[in-house]
Amino acid sequence: MKELKIGIIAGEHSGDILGADLMSALSDLAKQQNEPTKLIFKGVAGPKMMALGCETMFDMEELAVMGIVEILKRLPRLLKKRKQLVQDLIDWQPDIVIGIDAPEFNIGLELAIKQQGIPTVHYVSPSVWAWRQSRIHKIKQACDKVLALLPFEKQFYDDHNMPCDFVGHTMADQVPLDDQQAEYRQELGLSLTDKVLGVLPGSRGSEIKLLLRPFLDAARELQQQIPDLKILVPAVNENRAALIGNIIDEEYSDLGVTLSIANARAVMAASDAVLLASGTATLETMLMKTPMVAGYKVGWLSYQIFSRMIKTPYFTLPNLLAQKMIVPELIQQDLTTDNIVKAIKPMLLEPQVELKQTFTDIHSSIKRDASKRAADAIWQLIDHKQKDAVNHG
Repeated sequence: MKELKIGIIAGEHSGDILGADLMSALSDLAKQQNEPTKLIFKGVAGPKMMALGCETMFDMEELAVMGIVEILKRLPRLLKKRKQLVQDLIDWQPDIVIGIDAPEFNIGLELAIKQQGIPTVHYVSPSVWAWRQSRIHKIKQACDKVLALLPFEKQFYDDHNMPCDFVGHTMADQVPLDDQQAEYRQELGLSLTDKVLGVLPGSRGSEIKLLLRPFLDAARELQQQIPDLKILVPAVNENRAALIGNIIDEEYSDLGVTLSIANARAVMAASDAVLLASGTATLETMLMKTPMVAGYKVGWLSYQIFSRMIKTPYFTLPNLLAQKMIVPELIQQDLTTDNIVKAIKPMLLEPQVELKQTFTDIHSSIKRDASKRAADAIWQLIDHKQKDAVNHG
């Protein structure tokens, strides 16, 4: 039986989901080959990838760092981990190495791997079109191909003669096009007439520390204006739930917050509006057709550096996809109680028919069977490189 060794490195929770879907799609392709093919996965994996048989070389959580300064604090340890991982992968001699997101870690790893003659793919384009555009030169050196989730990203790579496939977004494939609110309200024991605010301060510890209090301060003010308002806070895992729960118990016990674990999508769908950290969650909330307000806050120094580098008028994915402001963005010092309440209160009280239709239209444009497209692109690259090796052997 033919064996294919696939190195795969995921940097955080969202990368674990993408990685697991990609592993499944690659396994499906392996079964369709004329010659029986066994896939062996090794790298850095989260629980979903490990459940599908990926051997992990260290804990994925170590890569989940946000903010330039925060990354710099952890840099010596991360660089040591990366150096060891590169060596382990080179010793293993995989047929391909796939970095999933986490560009600050993965692009350097891919560069070192590619220099050893091993093909590399970067899955999920870094926000190179938005800031630090000069990174495109390193990406071209580091990767044989980029797999982009969003249509406007491919255009940037095409302009720079970098091989890139727009594969669509796996999340868009998983979520039905129609509104799921009634179904998820039933699942969460909520009535159709309840007023519900979802609060998602992010999956990283640094996000929770910076965003949870401003979000809950605004929720408190909203609850005073809408007395029956229910506040739902989903945590990504038990560790994050403990961190969030301690803050709620000590400072926000008057709010009657419902804290839950690993059901963010249900909360997004069931809510009338969501207050959330700017990031992948904004895309997921859009796919659930729920109005939202996005907040973004990092350490002061990180923001001073980051804000000078940004090349795009928007932070959130729905706005970038729409090419206009459809989701209010409250960044750094603008993330105040008054601003949040002013932006989100109408969403809680008035039907948002036009906005929901816009969300549906965008959803349709990125629903493309992404994992299968990504797996096809990776399989073709492996095949091409192996034929090249035979021809030049």
